[in-house]
Amino acid sequence: MTDAAELVDNDFLRQYELKVDEQLAKIEYSLQDRKIFLTKLIIPDAIKSEDFEKEFLTMVFENIGERNISVVPTSPEIARFIRKNRKYKKMLPVGIRI
Repeated sequence: MTDAAELVDNDFLRQYELKVDEQLAKIEYSLQDRKIFLTKLIIPDAIKSEDFEKEFLTMVFENIGERNISVVPTSPEIARFIRKNRKYKKMLPVGIRI
């Protein structure tokens, strides 16, 4: 589903975007002192599924990992993703537990 889709980091709107079938999924964020606060996950109902959410979040976390910054999830869906995918726990800043 997301194979041909390209993840976009929209600095101006402070959100990651993924367009699939003319639908735009996004994760809003705030960047502060080498930390990215992932604040809101928005996936349109037309493309919403557990598999899509996992693929989208994986793409975002891989991008953040390449930038070598810490992740602070303030969205329940994103925190749940980190709990299920323990390899991303290392991206949490010191003192943050999920």
